[in-house]
Amino acid sequence: MTVCSGDPALALACGIDDVEGERRVRERDRGHVLAASSTLNRLELGKPDEASTDRYRKVVADHAALDRLLVDLFLESHGEPPGEIVLNLDATDDPIHGHQEGRFFHGYYDHPCFLPLFIICGEHNLCCRLRSADRSAADGSVDELSRIVAQTRRAWPSTRIVARGDSDFGKDEIMVWCEAHDVDYVFGCGQNIRLNALIARKLERSRRRCLVVSSIQGILFLCGL
Repeated sequence: MTVCSGDPALALACGIDDVEGERRVRERDRGHVLAASSTLNRLELGKPDEASTDRYRKVVADHAALDRLLVDLFLESHGEPPGEIVLNLDATDDPIHGHQEGRFFHGYYDHPCFLPLFIICGEHNLCCRLRSADRSAADGSVDELSRIVAQTRRAWPSTRIVARGDSDFGKDEIMVWCEAHDVDYVFGCGQNIRLNALIARKLERSRRRCLVVSSIQGILFLCGL
């Protein structure tokens, strides 16, 4: 996280009246109205019971409130409840270039990384959970879906909710939870010999249709249509 601690505009946006930092208690802080990045990074380690006793952890993050805020911002972005929303679940690599706690080499990505979980609806990020990479991509998905779906339904009780993800998320635990909580789902299924044999004709039919559509689109493009 990078913050310009001497930016008066940022200070004003934060509601600080001393936009030059002239009234800071310590002399060395004067002229720097905002907290430096090293101060803000303490949010990760600060605990509520330490806020009044540890001078370096006076700023404490309420992680549950931050989680709710992401969903609230999504809900408030709609003038009226939509008929349907799709919650896209995915995990991706967050490369590590040092020896951070939780460092783990991930074979698929071929480098040390974290493996954060994302739940996204349209352009809105409803969940970003940092995790070490020594786990399944779907790890913790039920807990995150549970709170997001519950919060969404309190505001939009009639909205249909669909969960979508690749084969990493096609786990019994997730599908059983979705069925028990009236959440529709579309998850990928890992390939195997028996499955490929059963759907071989349909795959070939889909491939041919795709080729036909592509050819028609190419002809229309050449004709300027």
